[in-house]
Amino acid sequence: MKKYINLFLKKTSVKYFPVKMVILLLIISSVHSCRRDNHIKPKEKNHTAEIKKIMDAADALFDNNKRDSAYKYFNKALAIIEPKKNPDEYVYSLACMAEMVQLEGDFIKSEYLLTKTMPYLSKTTRPRFKWYVYTIMANNYNNTYDFKNAVLYHKKALEHTISTLKKNQTLSNIAGIYGNQEKYDEAIKIYLPLVEKKYIDKNNLDFSKRNHAIALNDLGYCYYKTNNRKALQCFNESLKINLQINDQEGIMFNHRFISLYYLKKHPELANQHAKIAYEISRKNHFPTKRANFLNILVKCSTGKDLKKYALEYIHLIDSIKEVRLKAKNSFAQIKYDSELDKAENLQLKMQQAENQLQLERQKNRNIISYIIIFCILIFISFLSLHLLLKGRREKNEAIYNSEIRISEKLKSELSNNIYNTITFVKSENLEKSENKEQLLNNLEIIYSRTRNISKENSYIVTDENYVFILKEMIAGFKTPNVNILLNGLDTIDWNKVDKNKKIILYRIIQELFANMKTHSEATLASITFKINNKKLSVNYTDNGVGITKNTFILKNGLQNVESRIKTINGTINFGTYSQSGFKLSFSFSI
Repeated sequence: MKKYINLFLKKTSVKYFPVKMVILLLIISSVHSCRRDNHIKPKEKNHTAEIKKIMDAADALFDNNKRDSAYKYFNKALAIIEPKKNPDEYVYSLACMAEMVQLEGDFIKSEYLLTKTMPYLSKTTRPRFKWYVYTIMANNYNNTYDFKNAVLYHKKALEHTISTLKKNQTLSNIAGIYGNQEKYDEAIKIYLPLVEKKYIDKNNLDFSKRNHAIALNDLGYCYYKTNNRKALQCFNESLKINLQINDQEGIMFNHRFISLYYLKKHPELANQHAKIAYEISRKNHFPTKRANFLNILVKCSTGKDLKKYALEYIHLIDSIKEVRLKAKNSFAQIKYDSELDKAENLQLKMQQAENQLQLERQKNRNIISYIIIFCILIFISFLSLHLLLKGRREKNEAIYNSEIRISEKLKSELSNNIYNTITFVKSENLEKSENKEQLLNNLEIIYSRTRNISKENSYIVTDENYVFILKEMIAGFKTPNVNILLNGLDTIDWNKVDKNKKIILYRIIQELFANMKTHSEATLASITFKINNKKLSVNYTDNGVGITKNTFILKNGLQNVESRIKTINGTINFGTYSQSGFKLSFSFSI
């Protein structure tokens, strides 16, 4: 260096001496600075072993579901990791931290951590880390209802793995997104091959079983949403696998979906499974999932339990919102405005998704209301049809009984007369005038009785001529030997009496007088009509042979009288048992 300086001075003119001195001082200062730097620069320390030790501890804690401690260890490793020199460790640590905060329900912070890995994904030597990052990113989008980007990142994840196990897991995740979009048929098309193939990686047996259990559970949910009975079978098979591998999160989700399956038809079973899922979420610190299970418990609980779970649900929702708000404020100091804007946009999407969820819930409530109304209408229709058929059946039975009664009446009242008349015609000489007269009398009797039977079953007029028709019918029972007294009939305002009750009253009086004519041998009968407190009272008496306690049986019309009174909610009273007459009274509301 000295030889070079002397040579430089000799070749330089005097007039440039100040300039030369400045340049010389700069050269000397530069050389001295370089020597100083070389002297004080410490030897770089290799942190590879320490990083590996910390990350192994973090992995062990993460595997044991101790996420708080695991997060601290990964954060500690990040403090000594140089991203350019250790891109694999840097990407993996951030991805694990992103998954942990995602499980806590903080999707914004999770995405923020993942965006820090993006510049180093191309430098990582392990493709599975790319798959891991894209999978967590897709899950974030799925949880914030951005299904389009969720599918996009899952497809990116598929491009960075050759593992059949991870491909199946990613396909299952895509199917799950289709399920969230209610595209259940598309989801089932993906799940069925995954479940049927039942791929098992012997080197990672528990992970394989876990993925198979998830696919079974998600397939069961799709069957549940499409009202397929295979849903419960899938849930139970998935639960069995998760119990074998002790996957608490999987067991939690199994009980949740089984609870949903039983919610409508068996709320007590739904309550049992929801409680199990809730306890698992509480012990393992899944706040967002715990809120879902509290929501189910509120729906299927009653009394004190309902109040308890409702209050706890409200408190937990408020806590989650508070945590998310704090997370949002903590990221307000991020240097890059674009990342801040993205976080705020995601928060807005979450709010919009919550609003949409409320609308969907309202829609579901409306649908349930429509279903209930539809079921009620169906029930009313069946009830109306049942009553209609019952009415027709009773009408047919009444017609049949009427026909039987008329047939018996014809047999009892006409058969002997007809037989005697026929015998008389065959045995007597009809040329004689007295025989002809006897024959005409017999035929007149047959005709009269036939006409009476016809009138008994003929149409009854209920208009303003009702009183006239009723009197005419009663007068038909008068004979030279039988006198009938009629009292109060004209004092009744018959226009106020129901049409059906008029008909029944007509038949009752007809039955009473027919019974009197046939059985009582009375010579005097009386019937009185009165109105008292909007009730029509009828009193009938005759001086016939009467009835005794031992011989009184409802027959020959009296049974029909009693049954007719009951059809119009009336009351009937028989007089005291006597051999010197018969008394009967009845009343009904007009």
